[in-house]
Amino acid sequence: MGWAGTKNGDLLKQAATHGFDALVTADQGIAYQQNLDTLPIAVFVLTASRTRIQELSPLVPRVIEIAAENLQRRIYHIAASATPQ
Repeated sequence: MGWAGTKNGDLLKQAATHGFDALVTADQGIAYQQNLDTLPIAVFVLTASRTRIQELSPLVPRVIEIAAENLQRRIYHIAASATPQ
C-alpha cells in the first residue's frame, strides 16, 4: 500500500480512509502520541516480553474476540499474562 515510514497519526487516518476498522501494533507509545478523543479507528496495542511473532501470536485470539464484539474507536491494550524471557 506504500505506507512504509508513515507516522502513526497519518497511518491511522489512511487506514480509516481505506476502510480499515482497526490497527494492531506493538508500539507502546502510540497511546501517548495520539489524541484518544479523535481516533479514526480502533487500535490494539499488543504487549509481550518481545515483539517476535512467537510472543505476539498468542494474543491474536483476544484481538479477534474484542473485534467481533462492539468495536469502539479507542485503544485496547492486550498483554501476555506470562511470557518467558
